[in-house]
Amino acid sequence: MAATLSWSSLSKSFHFPRRPARSLSLAPRIACSSSPSPSPSPSSLPLQFNISFAPPKPKPRPGSDSDSRDFDFISGAGQQLFIPWIVRGEDGQLKLQSHPPARLIHSLAHAVTKEKRAKKKDKPKGTASAAAAAAGEPKYPKAARRFYNENFGDPPQRLSKVLAAAGVASRRSSEELIFEGKVTVNGSVCKTPQTRVDPMKDAIYVNGNRLPKRLPPKVYLALNKPKGYICSAGEKESKSVLELFDDYLKILGKRNPGLPKPRLFTVGRLDVATSGLIIVTNDGDFAQKISHPSANLSKEYIAAVDGEVHKRHLIAISQGTVVDGSHCIPDSVELLPRQPENPRPRLRIVVHEGRNHEVRELIKNAGLEIYSLKRVRIGSFRLPADLGLGKHVELKPVDLQALGWKS
Repeated sequence: MAATLSWSSLSKSFHFPRRPARSLSLAPRIACSSSPSPSPSPSSLPLQFNISFAPPKPKPRPGSDSDSRDFDFISGAGQQLFIPWIVRGEDGQLKLQSHPPARLIHSLAHAVTKEKRAKKKDKPKGTASAAAAAAGEPKYPKAARRFYNENFGDPPQRLSKVLAAAGVASRRSSEELIFEGKVTVNGSVCKTPQTRVDPMKDAIYVNGNRLPKRLPPKVYLALNKPKGYICSAGEKESKSVLELFDDYLKILGKRNPGLPKPRLFTVGRLDVATSGLIIVTNDGDFAQKISHPSANLSKEYIAAVDGEVHKRHLIAISQGTVVDGSHCIPDSVELLPRQPENPRPRLRIVVHEGRNHEVRELIKNAGLEIYSLKRVRIGSFRLPADLGLGKHVELKPVDLQALGWKS
């Protein structure tokens, strides 16, 4: 026997009045097959549903719980809560229950999970477009970007400068690569470092590798150099200050996806035993500008010495000494007050030429021995007092102006 029953058929056949405490007996007909049967089977008997409506909810009395539930089972004969869930049980019989079927709950939960997964897949990640979208930058058409680059972009630059800015090598090493014929421009070998090129238009290859069209951003950093680090990256047996920027370069790569990693270098040098302020950048023009003698930037050092410092020592330092064949005279020499935590005498020496080991030679020529030497100022920019050893800080435009740079 095949029996069919649906909620739509029930709603069409019977009308449920909204009067309270009135019991309805539903006996829907069962559609049976036309095969003869001598006696009715249990499945062909009419299904009985005792469905009734609860009476109106009484108003809460003063002092009663106001958060009582809207639906409560009411005790008493013939007073039951109407429940709309009509399901077929494991025995094949239809029945009423107070909660949705388990299959329906599982299907809804699975559908919500699929929707969340689809939203996650739609989100772009790891691309330059995703970073631009996150930053709220407008996306211009390709034709508009090409028009801007052709008419308002950076002018062509020397080939050696472009290679250095792209992080291939230093400018001098880039010139050697060009002279050796390892650089091609638009399919032709170029051996002239002064050739003007535009990475956005010209196809530049170095040792068979294509140079990126977009150059890395300009970076300007101030480092509090610790002792034991050198300022060059060529010697593998010594620790370089550039190793202190590995984590910073990883963060910069995530901040600017799709751009090559900048090649950092120091502006000037501090010897391995000297600590303090040093500028690190990837802008060759900036480095050349502030390190050239014409910039006339003064540099301030604090030197701790062994022994006592007398007036004759200060006079000897102020008279200068010969360094690399040139007579170097400091701008000023001053004996600083003693500090309780540092019993050694401290000297403040200001120079502007910045020759190799100039401050150490001045103190040595006066008959004193240096215990420690630290640079604390370049131009008008002073090393931040709260910047720890081995830490760096990004320079702001006002800091670049203090170094004499006008972009």
